[in-house]
Amino acid sequence: MPTPDFVLDLRSRIGHDPLWLPGAAAVVYDDDGRVLLGRRADTGQWTLITGIIDPGEHPAQAIVREVHEETGVSVEVEHLVSIDVVGPMTFPNGDVCRFLSMVFRCRYLSGEARVNDDESMEVRWFSPEDLPELNPLHRKHAETARYSTGVPDFVR
Repeated sequence: MPTPDFVLDLRSRIGHDPLWLPGAAAVVYDDDGRVLLGRRADTGQWTLITGIIDPGEHPAQAIVREVHEETGVSVEVEHLVSIDVVGPMTFPNGDVCRFLSMVFRCRYLSGEARVNDDESMEVRWFSPEDLPELNPLHRKHAETARYSTGVPDFVR
């Protein structure tokens, strides 16, 4: 799904000025221990599956929705891996955002991984030892989630 309507409404009022938004990310593992990644259509970078949490939506439910919308894969949230502040990020259209991001470890349930919307140009499973180039924070989350116990990592 493209930019949520509530963000478009805010942008119509404030332009490209910085926004503080709630976000979620998923480290999805299949039964073979592989990680699901998407290659962003706007930047070409490989990333964890991420998304903006809609107003009133629970974060874990938001990431289940986002994974399905972007990849066609159904997942179950196992636990929270970390809470981070991400950004500021400037998107190709000039919008600036900073995110309060909740990262969840998720377990594959069903579905064939595929590009399922216009946000990704490619979706694939990767072994943890053979991850493509990722930004440092996404790489850290992919590595941390492998051994996480459900006690979230956060800056103290």
